[in-house]
Amino acid sequence: MAQQGYRQLRTSKANDVIGTIGKCFSYIGKRYRLAFIAAIVFTILSSLTGVISSYLFTPILNNYVVPYIGQENPDLSGFRGMLMVMISVYAIGLISSYSFSKLMSIVSTGVLDDMRKDLFRVMEKLPVRFFDSRTHGEVMNYYTNDIDTIRPMLADGFPTLITTLITLVGCYIFMFALNVRLAFIMVAVLIVMFTATFILAKGSRKTFAGLQRQISNINGYTQEMFSGQKVIKVFNHEKQAIAGFKEFNEKLYDYSLRSNAYASMLMPINGNLGYIAYAIVAVVGGRMCIDGQLRIGDLASFLLFVRQFAGPISNLSQQFNGIMMSLAGAERVFDLMDKEAELDYGIIELVNVEEDKEELVETSEKTSRWAWKIPIDPPKYVELKGDIRLNNVTFRYTEGKDILKDISLYANPGQKIAFVGSTGAGKTTITNLINRFYDVEDQEGMITFDGIPIKEIKKDDLRRSVGVVLQDTNLFSGTIMDNIRYGRLDATDEECIEAARISNADSFIERLPHGYQTMLSANGSNLSQGQRQLLNIARCAVADPPVMVLDEATSSIDTHTEKLIEKGMDELMKGRTTFVIAHRLSTVRNANAIIVLEHGQIIERGDHESLIAQKGRYYQLYTGKAQLD
Repeated sequence: MAQQGYRQLRTSKANDVIGTIGKCFSYIGKRYRLAFIAAIVFTILSSLTGVISSYLFTPILNNYVVPYIGQENPDLSGFRGMLMVMISVYAIGLISSYSFSKLMSIVSTGVLDDMRKDLFRVMEKLPVRFFDSRTHGEVMNYYTNDIDTIRPMLADGFPTLITTLITLVGCYIFMFALNVRLAFIMVAVLIVMFTATFILAKGSRKTFAGLQRQISNINGYTQEMFSGQKVIKVFNHEKQAIAGFKEFNEKLYDYSLRSNAYASMLMPINGNLGYIAYAIVAVVGGRMCIDGQLRIGDLASFLLFVRQFAGPISNLSQQFNGIMMSLAGAERVFDLMDKEAELDYGIIELVNVEEDKEELVETSEKTSRWAWKIPIDPPKYVELKGDIRLNNVTFRYTEGKDILKDISLYANPGQKIAFVGSTGAGKTTITNLINRFYDVEDQEGMITFDGIPIKEIKKDDLRRSVGVVLQDTNLFSGTIMDNIRYGRLDATDEECIEAARISNADSFIERLPHGYQTMLSANGSNLSQGQRQLLNIARCAVADPPVMVLDEATSSIDTHTEKLIEKGMDELMKGRTTFVIAHRLSTVRNANAIIVLEHGQIIERGDHESLIAQKGRYYQLYTGKAQLD
């Protein structure tokens, strides 16, 4: 419901204050509507009881105090009755104040919970480009600092605003009822207060937005430094790390100083204006009492209204800092939510023939284990062979810098294709395009999978068909068995153990005290780098994909271990189209085709023997006459 409410307001600009506030409160939706309405009712009651209690001093003083001054035996029955009325009003106000605070706490906590859920859903659908351009700390900042800053606006700022408005309206009604001349003095004071608040609010929004950006930057830097502590210590770069942090911290200090300066000015300005108004009313009202134009009870109530009038504005001034920061955080959160999700126009699905036998028999289609299901009537099935082709592909991550330039290559079903080249030559980019982590523009080439343009294949199904073993290992909190099963969540324990055997990971797993139930911590920090990579390979093995991409898969494994798993990897790659990226050229000798890339272009293609015979770039690299950059 919250997500639906937000989407209705999605067209609002993220830097539009009204739109941002509207998006925040749209999350209240049906789930928290009753609690929110009840909170408003209690807020109104709390504000009204405060105004009414101040007005009660007028009849108490005028009717039950002043007339009996100097009398020996005054009749206090009426005074006692009015006193009980006042106590009842204060009691109602106390209960109402507690109730709306409790309810708004429930509402604000629930809203932030919904925001985090929606933010995570949105972020999971964002393209890889988003994460490639941000540090982990910057991304985490959305979930921690940015969303947490919204709480003060919901839990405190909004109730304070309602209380202020109701109190001001109530005070002015009773002020004009008591004395019009004194009421106009307060109108002038209110105009000055709101003018000062508007000017300061307008100037502070930019500084608070900048403050949130700097918090995000320093979080990103801190996360990066802490995750790289070993590297920092190995190269004695502690001083440089401290200097970098100092630079970020000084920028944060500067924005914090300027932001808090605006908030610090507002409170004393409005507070002093309230004191000035109180003094003016006391002097003018006192003179009017002397002249007989105003009763003592009226003046006493009026002065209470002046104090009560200044109180909510002072409270609102105190909330100013939090509200401005809340708006800055909310703008960042909603700006992220407004980002376009990863586009997927694909309509073709990947099916497992063994799971869809009945449907396939009915259509009389003959396929291998995997097939592409084309949604026509009746459905058509195209055998998944693993025939992948790039036709005149040009690609760039940023404008003006081509990473791939008019690349054309093919991988026949079951072939092992190896990419060799310097860093930045475009090897990993090709595999990113095959997975559709990035998309090729229509006018800049085409990639086909079994003759089908990959843009017509649903991304989930395309990625299900392509298993990837990355150079960087990513393990999750849980057991070794859980991490292997991550490749296919419905895999049995036996299938996971078989996958570990194929990748040769079972040899070290069985030596662990708890075997496959060994708990991993901190991305597998209790394992060696080579062991983590073996689990990475086992995870891909249990997924059993028709096509595989090995991006420096054995770079973290020693030569001895590499030889042990070579047979298992060959078994795993048998019958599958496989793309291998390797700097260690000895690992690609048995590839069906070796493609040499430099500066985004293919300069050589052939098997090991033919490339050696050509005595070109590959020959120089293999013989050591040239080195990879």
